[in-house]
Amino acid sequence: MPSQILIRPAVPADFDAIARITRDAYLAAGYFESADHPYMRQIQDVTTRAADATIWVAERDGRILGSVTLAVAGEPYADIARSDELEFRMLVVDPAVQRSGAGKAMVHAIIEHARSLPGIHAVALTTGISWESAHGLYRKTGFVRAPDRDWLVPGTDIKLLVYRQAL
Repeated sequence: MPSQILIRPAVPADFDAIARITRDAYLAAGYFESADHPYMRQIQDVTTRAADATIWVAERDGRILGSVTLAVAGEPYADIARSDELEFRMLVVDPAVQRSGAGKAMVHAIIEHARSLPGIHAVALTTGISWESAHGLYRKTGFVRAPDRDWLVPGTDIKLLVYRQAL
């Protein structure tokens, strides 16, 4: 039986692994064709992201398996969060260990954390329209579509879907 997955705040020693996993997960899923895409370059800059947002990692036996970024309304990484919502973004799992429980463990930890925050009554997220494996994870963990909140990436015709879970 695999050992326990630990969800914890990221530290600078994790940043290289987070950048690699984020890049590999997005490219493996076909979200982008190149790690040099401007958005891909932005999300691989974990040091800057960590200065503006909370980043957690999933770890097993000392190995980083995945990461996620958390934000509340008004913070730089909040795209859709309303004043009573915790938003999570960039939930990624290393393609080498996908379907090992790391994504689900992170989602459960996010929900539990949100329940502990004063004034937070829901968790919300944005996902790509074709990101089927992510949709399945979110549905299995209690999220429902909020189609009235879907939005387009500014300056593109890329539609993003919103999921939400009331606490």
